[in-house]
Amino acid sequence: MWVRLVLAAAVLLRADVHSQAVNETDSLSCIIESKGVHIPGTVPCNPYEPLQHRLAYAGPNGMTVSWSTYAQIETPQVYYGPSPFDLSSVATGYSVTYPTSRVYDNHVKITGLKPNTKYWYRVQYQNCPGCAYRATDTFVTAREAGDDTPFSIAVAVDLGLMGRDGLSTSVGPLGGSSAAANPLGPRDLNTIQGLLQNKDTYEFIAHYGDIAYADYFIKESWQGYFGNESLIPNVTSVVDGYNSLLEQYYDQMTPLTSAKAYMVGPGNHEANCDNGGTTDKVHNITYTTSICTPGQTNFTGYINHFRMPSDESGGNGNFWYSFDYGLAHFITLDSETDLPVGLQSPDEAGGSEAGADNGPFGYPNEQIEWLEKDLAGVDRSKTPWIIVGLHRPWYIAAQNDSGDVCLACQQAFEPLFLKYNVDLYMQGHVHLYERNKPIANYSIDPAGLNNPKAPWNIVNGAAGHYDGLDTLVGSPYWTDVAFDTAYGWSRLTFHNRTHLTHEFVSSANGTVLDSATLYKEHTFDNSQH
Repeated sequence: MWVRLVLAAAVLLRADVHSQAVNETDSLSCIIESKGVHIPGTVPCNPYEPLQHRLAYAGPNGMTVSWSTYAQIETPQVYYGPSPFDLSSVATGYSVTYPTSRVYDNHVKITGLKPNTKYWYRVQYQNCPGCAYRATDTFVTAREAGDDTPFSIAVAVDLGLMGRDGLSTSVGPLGGSSAAANPLGPRDLNTIQGLLQNKDTYEFIAHYGDIAYADYFIKESWQGYFGNESLIPNVTSVVDGYNSLLEQYYDQMTPLTSAKAYMVGPGNHEANCDNGGTTDKVHNITYTTSICTPGQTNFTGYINHFRMPSDESGGNGNFWYSFDYGLAHFITLDSETDLPVGLQSPDEAGGSEAGADNGPFGYPNEQIEWLEKDLAGVDRSKTPWIIVGLHRPWYIAAQNDSGDVCLACQQAFEPLFLKYNVDLYMQGHVHLYERNKPIANYSIDPAGLNNPKAPWNIVNGAAGHYDGLDTLVGSPYWTDVAFDTAYGWSRLTFHNRTHLTHEFVSSANGTVLDSATLYKEHTFDNSQH
């Protein structure tokens, strides 16, 4: 009966959500918008106002420009050129949406660009009547494979909404022992602010899963974070609340993602609206994915919102793909679904996530076959560094259960990392920082960071969201440095063909809390990978 009610509600919501996403012209947000400012997460007065801008590389000669609107654009357009005075080139794309979404996601791929070149661009309806004011945006295309100029990138995993409806200086007062941990200090910068303050120190952002944490609406509600009026959510309030948190996050990220490529991968919190299951200990209610309408299940929002370079790399949507950038080859993998046949994927039916029933998104063994083909095809004479990003870790100082330690992921991927000399793989999921020694099959490489054969592993799930940070459990023999009391992000600097530095940067004040440099000879010929 409950499932039928949810499906019926979804049908009604699909018809009504977009029509309801029209703001009254005398609302506070409209008044502020008319003065040139958009309030994150609010519905604009002009439904064609472009919001939530994000970029993604489409090879060295392309860039995908995406943005969201509250009205459908028949043929989205981007105007671009080599200077702010010449936006005479036009690229067109398409608009998509899904049941329960308040927005339409517009995607335009620009091709025929020069590598490592700055372009100016405007999207359709920018600075439209009644819209917030917006300067002409810029982006820089990817470096060509083999470009030996030093560069840095930012990596953030497990990064959610900041402020009143996300991570802030307070927590839900009714949470008790389940309450969020480690609220921000009164003068701390959050990670989005920290990334923005350091925007000129890296060239793109990689985010390997758990994006926005919109699925925390239910938990935040019963913990009293939104006040006593919304303690017991229902299907309608979850649809509205999920949308609001998601849109707030994307709006908050826009100053970054409109200028820097935002290369994402899937995490468990993109799967559905229910945070993998949560129990209201105040009212003794256990919420399951049955409260999620179809538009908020099966990674639907994630699939629609982004466009990663899978076409260019033979990958699969936003789930697995690769791209070259200067001296490095970057690979993003899916640890949530589509593990090889015989291994249980955490977010597929029967997985460790409560109510998991997502994917698969490819044919059997598609991801692992693609990965081996991609690794085998890397030209190490041009891109000596291979960097892999995925969400779930297996070497981690955390509670030893299938939700935190993904042994199936290890069985799937680690043998190929070792076979093809992957240099570094980065993960999150557990909300702390742990820099591990080069390791494979639980054996520490005796070379350490001086030309090891085993890959280097770094877990950094400390970017921050409503729930705060996790607590380190023990001190495993493979750990070099670990923190569980500081929010932060990673900066990778590729100095040359042989030296790579990782820094753990404090979000609160920008200080570097940990730094280490990996040396790799990279003297093999291309046939040896």
